[in-house]
Amino acid sequence: MTTDLLPVIVGGDIGVYAIGRSFHEAYGCRCICLAASPTDAITRSVFFDVETLPPHADDRQTLAVLRGLAAANPGRKLVLMANDDRHSVFVGRYHSELEKAGYALPFPPVEVTERVTDKAQFAQICTELGIDTPRTVSVNVGSGETPSLPFDFPVVAKAARGDAYDQVDFPGKRKIYFIETAAELDELWATLREAGFDDTFLVQELIPGDNTQMRSITAYVDSHGDVTMIGSARVLLEDHAPTMIGNPVAMITEPFDDLWDSARAFLTHTGYRGFANFDVKVDPRDGRAVFFEVNPRIGRNSWYMSAAGVNPMSIMVRDLIDHEHVKPQEVHNKILYSLVPDALLRHYVRDEELRQRVHALQRSGKRKNPLVYTAETSLVRSAIVALQTLNHIRKFRRFYPEATDRSF
Repeated sequence: MTTDLLPVIVGGDIGVYAIGRSFHEAYGCRCICLAASPTDAITRSVFFDVETLPPHADDRQTLAVLRGLAAANPGRKLVLMANDDRHSVFVGRYHSELEKAGYALPFPPVEVTERVTDKAQFAQICTELGIDTPRTVSVNVGSGETPSLPFDFPVVAKAARGDAYDQVDFPGKRKIYFIETAAELDELWATLREAGFDDTFLVQELIPGDNTQMRSITAYVDSHGDVTMIGSARVLLEDHAPTMIGNPVAMITEPFDDLWDSARAFLTHTGYRGFANFDVKVDPRDGRAVFFEVNPRIGRNSWYMSAAGVNPMSIMVRDLIDHEHVKPQEVHNKILYSLVPDALLRHYVRDEELRQRVHALQRSGKRKNPLVYTAETSLVRSAIVALQTLNHIRKFRRFYPEATDRSF
């Protein structure tokens, strides 16, 4: 068993804490969080050490800190993790330099990362494989073009590349835009150009259905190109705050064999390596599964895999550090992963059968919150996590007071 492991995790949100928790559960090791201002759940954790990055650190600064950490820990088995678009692309861009510094990297190489994270190219790959995606129009925002749409309003608009969109900031910025009219879409183009965004935006047909139509797939492709871990969850509720929209806050783990087959085909076809997380929506009109995107990282809510009995960090470490050829593992256990109060969740789950499933899991002790961990000893941290959980009531009252058939 690996005893000299040192995970270094870039970022400071709850997804980073969840990755560290999975490492701690598997190996009892401490982790380094590399961030400018990590959340209290991390800074008050018993197993995290924080290495501070300068605010808005560029690639050169981040690379220098990572090299310094490697030099300061000779003989340790280093693993580098990241859990947002910008830092995942950073790892791909400096893959060879980081490997030379001594880091194991559960990420695809840069050419694969750039191809699969461009949502337009993602859709093209899916078409080649017979995987459904939303009808999409690509718009070069900087060119001033305003192409006509081959589908009706309302529509969904979002950046083709998350790392490019992360570089601009402006009032009212959202992760995803739900657009009702052509006038609203024209207003969005003007806002983006004024903010200096000159990359590609996508306009997609709106797939109806509330949050419960969403599915999450988490997979790991080992160094031999084999998919050695896969699991999935039915989303129950997503965050609706403007900059967080689309991030699940409650899910039930559940196997979806057909979706797994599509994910495996995509990963094999693209020569993928490392962790991947797919966003999928089931169209309630015809039951077809529509793949939205793949994230070249473990995913913010990846701890649902560990909670259901398959620890992704163990699968990865056995591959990249211990050099084992791991037998493929699938998640079949059903647990309720939730960051929100029980009553709030039941309020938004409108399907009676699904609500009963949620209630049964809550009563049976199978409700799991990644931030609530018995290894943590800080009473202040416990109080902060409890207040953060309750704060969802205020957030949902403001941004999404009632569930809708279109999820916005």
